[in-house]
Amino acid sequence: MQPGLTSARPISLGLDVLSVLVFVVIGRATHTKGDTVAGIASTAWPFLAGMVAGWLAGRAWKRPTAIVPTGVAAWLGCAALGMTFRVIAGQGTAFAFILVALAFLGATMLGWRLAWRLLASARRPA
Repeated sequence: MQPGLTSARPISLGLDVLSVLVFVVIGRATHTKGDTVAGIASTAWPFLAGMVAGWLAGRAWKRPTAIVPTGVAAWLGCAALGMTFRVIAGQGTAFAFILVALAFLGATMLGWRLAWRLLASARRPA
């Protein structure tokens, strides 16, 4: 097992969940849907469920901070399955929303992993 892997798992999961929640809160605020816990949960659950499926598909527990496959699997699972679950739940999925979701979730879920990688390489002795 890699050093620090055990602590990286919950941090990675937390950062992915935070990415989804920030996306949801910004989206709800932009569309004046309100910021009640129930409203946020109603909007977030499809994306969180998709993210969990992506984590499982990418076997995130092995390399939770890896951009590939973990970050890509979490991102695409979150966006694609999140939209699918929204349709099943009777929530909207306009084309522009799909593009915004892909862009924001990709930037945050892959972005924090890129920052993690850069910080880790900067800390390594030369």
